[in-house]
Amino acid sequence: MPQHKSCKKRMKTSPKQRIANRQNRSRLRAAVRYLREMSNKEEATKQYASVCSLLDKAASSGLIHRSNADRNKSRLALMIGKLA
Repeated sequence: MPQHKSCKKRMKTSPKQRIANRQNRSRLRAAVRYLREMSNKEEATKQYASVCSLLDKAASSGLIHRSNADRNKSRLALMIGKLA
């Protein structure tokens, strides 16, 4: 059992934050997966902006690493560029 007041608080907040992180990461991965499955270039370009925003927010909050977000954005942009 925790001895410090801050540790007691962390025991309450950590599970809640873990669930929130899991939900946000799942939402992010689903958005990236949805974009990868698109075959229409116009729709994919529109969706790309929102996915980039999600990636940037996730990186700024520490959910994913900044390099991970940049790598995903780069790969998605290449993928969209190859669409007919």
